[in-house]
Amino acid sequence: MNDQVREPAVAGMFYPADSRELQGTIKGYLESADAAGPVPKAIIVPHAGYIYSGPVAATAYARISKARDRIERVVLLGPAHRVGFRGLAASNADFFSTPLGKIPLDTRIISQLLQYPQVHRLEDAHRQEHSLEVHLPFLQEVLDDFLLIPLVVGECSPDEVCEVLEQVWGDEKTLIVISSDLSHYHEYSIAQTMDSATSRAIEALEPEAIGYDHACGRNPVNGLLLAARKHGLKAHTIDLRNSGDTAGPKDQVVGYGAYSFE
Repeated sequence: MNDQVREPAVAGMFYPADSRELQGTIKGYLESADAAGPVPKAIIVPHAGYIYSGPVAATAYARISKARDRIERVVLLGPAHRVGFRGLAASNADFFSTPLGKIPLDTRIISQLLQYPQVHRLEDAHRQEHSLEVHLPFLQEVLDDFLLIPLVVGECSPDEVCEVLEQVWGDEKTLIVISSDLSHYHEYSIAQTMDSATSRAIEALEPEAIGYDHACGRNPVNGLLLAARKHGLKAHTIDLRNSGDTAGPKDQVVGYGAYSFE
C-alpha cells in the first residue's frame, strides 16, 4: 500500500524551496531570537512569508528548541484561506512533506478525532493551504522526530475547537501550535493599536474580545484561549511586530504576534 503524501504548496513562494537555503534561513532567524523563558505548552505564531513573519515566529520556536528531544507530538491548527467549510478539516495523508523531508501524521489519533461532528476529512482544505505549511520547516528544525496532527479550521465556535484540543492535549510530550496573523492592511499606527489590544486579550485569555478584524486565525486562537483557561495556563506576548517593521511599507501592514502559554 502506497503512502499518501501532502506535497508542499508554497515552497519557493512563502519560504525557500532549496533545502540548504531554507535551513540556513530558519537557523538565522533562530540565532537572532532570544530563547530565554520556559518551554511553552502551546504557542501562537504567524504564517506569512518568511521575510515578513519569520523573525517573529522564530521568537516562539527558539523556546521550543530547548525541548527538542522531549516533544513527540505536535498539534497544528490554522485558519482556512482557500476553501470555505464548517468545522475542522483533517487530512487523508500519511505524511506532510517539505524541502526538509517528510513528517509522519498521527493517523491513529486523527481517526479518533473523527468521532466529533465538527471534525471531518477534507483534502481540499489542506492541498493549497499555507497557514499550516509554513510552520513545518520551523518544527523540523527545532525538534527531533515527531508525529503531526494538522487541522485546518473553518467556521466553528471556540467551544468546538476547545473540545478537539482537549482530546489531543496530552502531557509535556505534546505541543500545541496555533497559526494566526493579526490585523490586516491598516496604516501602521492603527495596526499597532489594534494588535496591542488583541495581545492584551490573549494574555487575559478573553476569546470574546477577539473578533473578525483582530486575527485571521481567531477561531483556533479563541479555542486555545478556552482550553488554556481550563488548564490554568498563563499567556505571555513574546514578540509583537508587523510587516512595516520587517519587510514592507507602513501604509498597509499585517500584524504578527508570537505568544507562549505555560
